[in-house]
Amino acid sequence: MSANPVYLDAATAAPLHPVARQALLAALDDGWADPARLYGQARRARQLLDAAREAAAQTLGVRADELSFTPSGTAAAHAAVLGGLSGRRRAGAALVHSAIEHSAVLHAAERHVAGGGDAVGVPVDRLGRVDLDAWAAAVAAPGVALAALIGASHEVGTVQPVPAAAELCAEAGVPLYVDAAQLAGRAPLPAGWSVLSASAHKWGGPPGVGLLVVRKGTRWESPFPADERESGRTPGVVNLPAVVAAAASLRAAAADAAAEAARLGPLVDRIRARVAAEVPDVEVVGDPVDRLPHLVTFSCLYVDGEALLHALDRRAFAVSSGSSCTSSTLRPSHVLEAMGVLSHGNVRVSLHRETTEADVDRFLAELPGIVADLRAEAGVTGL
Repeated sequence: MSANPVYLDAATAAPLHPVARQALLAALDDGWADPARLYGQARRARQLLDAAREAAAQTLGVRADELSFTPSGTAAAHAAVLGGLSGRRRAGAALVHSAIEHSAVLHAAERHVAGGGDAVGVPVDRLGRVDLDAWAAAVAAPGVALAALIGASHEVGTVQPVPAAAELCAEAGVPLYVDAAQLAGRAPLPAGWSVLSASAHKWGGPPGVGLLVVRKGTRWESPFPADERESGRTPGVVNLPAVVAAAASLRAAAADAAAEAARLGPLVDRIRARVAAEVPDVEVVGDPVDRLPHLVTFSCLYVDGEALLHALDRRAFAVSSGSSCTSSTLRPSHVLEAMGVLSHGNVRVSLHRETTEADVDRFLAELPGIVADLRAEAGVTGL
């Protein structure tokens, strides 16, 4: 008899919110025409697009004309970085970013450097929090066009001091881009940013919808060939049914966010405490206080990360890892590396609106035995 599957990887993609499903099905009937045309079906599609933009903007506390829909969170991050640099090229060619940005931001930085620009990584402490003194020095240097700081770490859950970093940027006259993928729909957005991105499937919207917000007065220039759609910020026709579902589920998720944080926070506290107490040679990583309420990461010494994920999968637990050997690179997660913490046997558990107390208790009951078995297979005993 196989156990019911327990999905614990919401930081990668949350299960589709019921509101998203309803909105998606309804919009499939009305949202297939090109909103840029003038006939009846197109006008109806335009109404849907305008309403979705208004709803998403209202939820995030921004103006509707500041918000554009993109084909993914990655596309939004690329546009945020490259567009922010392009719009400020007269000011300089340097990008300042934390050492623990999402790979989408780091790949955009690599593209910028390959084109002759500069990128400066700012270190983080052992809890994954950016070094504000180093940040202050980096953004105050001559020739800085843009700074990028993730709102909260997607790998370890540490919430970054965005308001303080934003003040330092403002003093230096440098706009700040915030990757809010793990915050949107889950927590209030921090203050002080100029450009922001988010990803719908993180809050229970459909995959393939990103949000790009460019504040009024921010120098930003599209890095893509000219296209008149979405205020010229992202090319191509939007997937309108998915956009409608994304906006509806963002509003629903944000409305429940405080209650969900209050429900999931104690479950994450339970995981943090019991893993540390019941699994030998384990390091729970990330800030124990200033962190996302739904995410916890820990590393188990003497265990291969990929083997641990497969063993958990066989017991019907879906989790993720920043370990080496879980990707084609065979390198530890750049986030764990930058923090200077253990990366072997790394497990990230992230909860969502469907996660129950029973799911968490079952995971905690089975984890110590799974880790012990893997260590025994590897010949590591007596711990």
